[in-house]
Amino acid sequence: MSSVTHNPVLLHESVSSLALNPTDTVVDGTFGGGGHSAAISELITKGMLICVDLDEAAQQRFAEKFGSDKHVVFVAANFKDADAILASAHVSHADKVLLDLGTSTFQLLDDTRGFSFHSDTPLSMTFAAAGSHTGFTASDIVNSWDESSIADIIYGYGEERSARKIAHAIISARELKRIATAKQLADIIEAAVPRRGRIHPATKTFQALRIATNDELGTLTAAMEAWWQHLSSHGRLSIITFHSLEDRIVKQWMKAQSNGTLITKKPIAPSREELSTNPRSRSAKLRTIEKI
Repeated sequence: MSSVTHNPVLLHESVSSLALNPTDTVVDGTFGGGGHSAAISELITKGMLICVDLDEAAQQRFAEKFGSDKHVVFVAANFKDADAILASAHVSHADKVLLDLGTSTFQLLDDTRGFSFHSDTPLSMTFAAAGSHTGFTASDIVNSWDESSIADIIYGYGEERSARKIAHAIISARELKRIATAKQLADIIEAAVPRRGRIHPATKTFQALRIATNDELGTLTAAMEAWWQHLSSHGRLSIITFHSLEDRIVKQWMKAQSNGTLITKKPIAPSREELSTNPRSRSAKLRTIEKI
């Protein structure tokens, strides 16, 4: 069993936002460490909880947490594939859906695929060890794409002002030696854009590469559309985002649903207490919509 400790973000707020009933069929689209799932399962004693994750390691964590609990099932899938997920669980709809878009603590601290700039591991950044549905990795981007495309990725998905300087540094570095690990890339970026303050200068670039590798923004839109179609009347969809690009997409999409009621007029942010115990929650925002 992993020694990594996982702190679910906005745990009370997100579970409360779903307005759970004991007989609900609930989907936790991003199982991670199972913190949200554990809290949900306690409230749907006569319902079903479907736990979804692309990361193969999550299935072992699921088994350790839920054992043979028959009202909780695990489906290894991309959370956008609502049809396949519901078919695997032998149900036709969901009453409540929770999507936590944060990168798993396990992926960061037990890193084997280059998510963390502290990690001297192969630069992949795919959520599944088997690869991403995009067909490429972060390594492909930094080692094969042209400079302008890399700069566009870093600026567009990372909102990094030094995108062109970083892209140029990546091109210069790869001409001497292939960029094989996350730490190599982080060192290249830190040399090009020296650290100012506590935030590592590679933070936004790593975010951008991860988003591009996994088509996270396209997947988010596809997931919202898919689950909305399969949500029962008065069903709820709650989403926890971690950066402005995601939050903007969720906000605009929810406002555009004519057959929905916004439960959160403004996004819910972590409490001071949560921020003090889990600094990674600082950028989290929760939004919820109910289907009419």
